[in-house]
Amino acid sequence: MNLISLDIRMLRSLISVVETGSITETARRLGRTQPAITLQLQRLEELTGKQLFEHGGRRLILTEDGTTVLTYAKSILRLHDELISQLASQEIEGQVVLGTPDLYAAFMLPQILSVFRKSFPRVQVELNCALSTPLVGLVKRGDVDIALVTRMNDFTGGQVVRREQLVWMTGEQSAAHQERPIPLALLPPGNIYRDYAIDTLERANLRWRIACVSESVGGLQAAAFAGMAVTVLGRSALVPAMREIGPNEGLPPLPKIELLLYKSSGATSKAATALHDYLAHYLRLDEELSGRGAPIELG
Repeated sequence: MNLISLDIRMLRSLISVVETGSITETARRLGRTQPAITLQLQRLEELTGKQLFEHGGRRLILTEDGTTVLTYAKSILRLHDELISQLASQEIEGQVVLGTPDLYAAFMLPQILSVFRKSFPRVQVELNCALSTPLVGLVKRGDVDIALVTRMNDFTGGQVVRREQLVWMTGEQSAAHQERPIPLALLPPGNIYRDYAIDTLERANLRWRIACVSESVGGLQAAAFAGMAVTVLGRSALVPAMREIGPNEGLPPLPKIELLLYKSSGATSKAATALHDYLAHYLRLDEELSGRGAPIELG
C-alpha cells in the first residue's frame, strides 16, 4: 500500500468550499486565487484517488466519498490547529476585550470561549455585551479589541464567519402566531432581525403589531414564554419551553443573516490575534452544514 500525504492547505480549502458553497468566497477568505483553490481540489482528488465532487454545469455537488473525506478533514484540521495553538499558548498572555450581542454571548460563544481558556490560560477575556451597530463603532475606535456582530445593511469590513438561519419562535404552549394582528417581540429599530421580521410579514400581507421591544434576548424570550408574542431569533437560540413555528403554521420563511468578526486596528497583541483566529476558525467549524451535499457555485 502506497502511503500518501495530504497537505493541510488542501483540506482547509475543501472545508471552506463546502461551508461557503463558493470557490470565489473561499479564495477571498484564504487569500488565494480561484485557480489555486480549484487546483488544490483537483490535486486532493488525485491523491485520494476518489471523485469528491459531481459536476453539474457551474455547480459542484459533494459525492459520498467527498463527504467521507470532508468528515476526516474537519477532524484533522481541528487537531492540527489545536496543536499549533497549544504549542504557542504558553507564551501568550494579556487582556482582550470582546464585544458581542447578548444573543451570541449566551448561545453561541460559551463552549468556544471555554475551550479557548483551556488553550490560552494566561489570556483574560473581558466580555462587553451590546447591540451590533454600537459595537462596530467601538471596535473601530479601539474601545473594543474584537467584535462578533450581525451584519447590518450599512456595515463595511469585517470577516464573515457564520451564517445563521432566522426562525419564528414563541412559547411552547403559545398560539400568539394565530392572532391577528400578530403580536411581535422585537429588537429596537435599526436591527436587521426586526427589519426582516416586519418586511417578511408585509410582503405576505399579514397584519402585525409590536407587543414588546427589548435590547436583550432575555426580554424577547420573556414575551414569548408568556405567550404574549412571536419573536425572531437565530435557530441556535431555540431553548426549552420555546418552539420554532413551522412553515405550515401560517408564517412566511425568513432568510439567513451573516455574522461578522471585526478586529480593531490597534489590537496588535498576540492575545488579541489568538482570540480572533480562534473565533474565526471555530465559528466556521461549528456552523451546521445544512447542505453537505448541496450545490457549490464554481464562480
